[in-house]
Amino acid sequence: MMDVSALQWLIAPLPLLVLGLLIGSFLNVVIHRMPLMLERGWLGDIADFLQDRKTLDRVLGTKALGRLGDTSAQGKRLADELAQLTPIGLSKPRSRCPHCGHQITWYENIPLLSWLWLKGRCSRCKAPISVRYPLIELLTGLLFAAVAWRFGGGSATVVYCIATAIMVAAAFIDLDTTLLPDNLTLPLIALGLIAAWLNWIPVSLPDAALGAVFGYLSLWSVSTIYGLIKGQVGMAEGDFKLLAGLGALLGWQALLPIILMSSVVGAAIGIYLIVAKGHQREVPIPFGPYLAGGGMVVMLMGHQAVMRLINI
Repeated sequence: MMDVSALQWLIAPLPLLVLGLLIGSFLNVVIHRMPLMLERGWLGDIADFLQDRKTLDRVLGTKALGRLGDTSAQGKRLADELAQLTPIGLSKPRSRCPHCGHQITWYENIPLLSWLWLKGRCSRCKAPISVRYPLIELLTGLLFAAVAWRFGGGSATVVYCIATAIMVAAAFIDLDTTLLPDNLTLPLIALGLIAAWLNWIPVSLPDAALGAVFGYLSLWSVSTIYGLIKGQVGMAEGDFKLLAGLGALLGWQALLPIILMSSVVGAAIGIYLIVAKGHQREVPIPFGPYLAGGGMVVMLMGHQAVMRLINI
């Protein structure tokens, strides 16, 4: 097991509540910036390909390339536009108000408290600050505390808090953009497998490995069959990887409870969006948030308790 004796005072519900608030503040940055960073990278790749006449000719053929016109000029213009953007990372530049550009000071960035003190508005231009920011901070803090209460002051709490942070970020990124970045789902799989291998979590390595494999293949199979029947993509690959990560962390036994819980939540919210909000049926609803939510429920309750709850 991981030696966490020096951190015992921290691995308790109250300290982890505070730590979760701080981590939640950082997750707000990740949720906002990671998709932009990825999309800029993808557009940069497109710009490079547009300027690569040999590859385009090899793939499309000379006639098709002639119909497209001067792709090199288009690629160069796109590359120039990307180069003019302010460089962005998870730590730089400093957070600013999107309305007036005011740089957020440290005392305006205290999790939860600053939003309440500012009454949900920018200190300079008084533009509203979304309530989602403090809610994500509070959600992360409460989940960290719940994990500590469930697993106690051991290595499993450390691992599952890390997993919780990844899932919160992944869920809200998927909600905003319908993307589940490999930067989050693949580390989640690795975290589960390594933690099981080192006996940091109450899941054996064989159970974790089977959970990762079956988690991926189960949704991949459903999506493939749906695609063959309907002729369209039913689920993105990011969902497969997210469930694989949950399977690695919680074992293959947890997969069915996770899918059932996430499907119930997803169906209920989907019906609400269609009936109450006029959401168009053909517009996809991201499944990642429901998988993450179902995974958290199973993590905190245990897969056997969830199965009893739904009478299976």
